[in-house]
Amino acid sequence: MATRSQQPPPPPPEKPQAPASGTTIRSLGDDLLLEIFLRLPSLPRLVRAALAVRSSPAFRRRFAALRPPPLLGIFFDYVGADMPSFRPVRRSSDPDLAAAARGADVFLTRVPGHDDASPGWQIAECRSGSLLLLNQSTEQMAVYNPLSRALDLFPTPPDELSDGCRGECVYVDPFLLSSDGIPGSFRVVTVCHDKRRLRAAVFSSGSRAWQILPWSKPAPAQPSGKKYWLLWGRQVNGNLYWSHAKQACQVVLDTATLQFSFIDLPEQLKGKGHLYMTGEAKDGRPCIVSAADFTLSIWFRRADADGVEMWMLDSVIPLKEEVLQATNGSLDYHVGLKVVSILDGVVYLSTFETFIDATIPCWYLSFCLETRKLEKIFYKNDDGHEHPYIMAWPTFVVSNNGSP
Repeated sequence: MATRSQQPPPPPPEKPQAPASGTTIRSLGDDLLLEIFLRLPSLPRLVRAALAVRSSPAFRRRFAALRPPPLLGIFFDYVGADMPSFRPVRRSSDPDLAAAARGADVFLTRVPGHDDASPGWQIAECRSGSLLLLNQSTEQMAVYNPLSRALDLFPTPPDELSDGCRGECVYVDPFLLSSDGIPGSFRVVTVCHDKRRLRAAVFSSGSRAWQILPWSKPAPAQPSGKKYWLLWGRQVNGNLYWSHAKQACQVVLDTATLQFSFIDLPEQLKGKGHLYMTGEAKDGRPCIVSAADFTLSIWFRRADADGVEMWMLDSVIPLKEEVLQATNGSLDYHVGLKVVSILDGVVYLSTFETFIDATIPCWYLSFCLETRKLEKIFYKNDDGHEHPYIMAWPTFVVSNNGSP
């Protein structure tokens, strides 16, 4: 009798699978997320990530220390133009940088134009991603952020600023002071002077009014009879610096106390304000960079052996070979470097020719004080005042009160 082949026993019932133990972004702690974001290659890349996660002031400081906000381009003020123009930085290796520049309103279309206003809007300062604009014809000022398109219009300082002036009053260009971590909050400081004294006025976005401060004490070492004795000013880590036109000294305005003081300049810079510029190192320290031919001289403000703060020469750096290499040897008639601006430890430079001719293009370059690296920006006609535009932290990664 044939026997049936024995069937294999049925498999045991499957046990319920345990949930996968893989890590998701929701299970990561804040500290680990911040460490991941610190490794992103650039600020534009971080902005994309910040669409999902809002940052903290501590993280922003750490990220900026590793990867400073990038240069998106340079604004140029032209004589007689109604609006400044913009030239972007073009780097094929950084598509995020190009995307950020494309998204900015670099034509300033939200700033109101006036057909009968001449010369129109001019840039007084470019700071923290915003432009401080001045229109003397319409007696208006504006703070405009081309990336966020946030616009704030307000009047120029009242005529009372010049009350009590001894002789003719001279106004110097205003400055924009941004409030760290508080979007839309700012102050504007403008200064006027007579032959011996200075006076400041402050506009606050909170009060929407100008505050006029008392006249300062007489300036030391001021030659009598000189009307224009202050040169172009610069903002350095919250303080404002103006060099004396003839003497080896600077005027400093502490924007926290709104008090003026006077400090000495290196004697070799006396009367040579067109050859040097005051700025800030990456850590916020004041510095001076002068250019002679293709050589940079760098001073830092430090305490000497007696504890007295003074300008000290730090280094002298010849750059001709580096400039020739960066520009592929195409300097043509250019015989030296001019300091355009010093922001966050980066010196922005341009070459210049033996004679002034706006039809001859020049090279725009950047030099990092920390790494001593020279980089090419672009090649363009030098026919206007230059204002490097640095990408700032967008408002959507900063909470309204500046806290995480």
